[in-house]
Amino acid sequence: MAVKMRLTRLGDKKNPFYRIVVVDSHVARDGQYVDLLGTYNPLTEELNLDTEKAKKWIANGVQPTETVKTLLVRNEVIAPKAGKNA
Repeated sequence: MAVKMRLTRLGDKKNPFYRIVVVDSHVARDGQYVDLLGTYNPLTEELNLDTEKAKKWIANGVQPTETVKTLLVRNEVIAPKAGKNA
């Protein structure tokens, strides 16, 4: 079972709200999830995240999507990847 950390969309039309979840990669975007880690509101940039759960899942090999990885770096859960200019 390939497990990913990704966003599921909630909210109304033109008023998005996301949950950060751990889910089997073969499940639909808004399908059943394994664990709920937090929420993200892109309109207010508000991020509520259980950092201990996120670190535990990453230590167990869960791969975050690019968007979730950006949110984790911004919240200092994981270190930013060193690029060519670093």
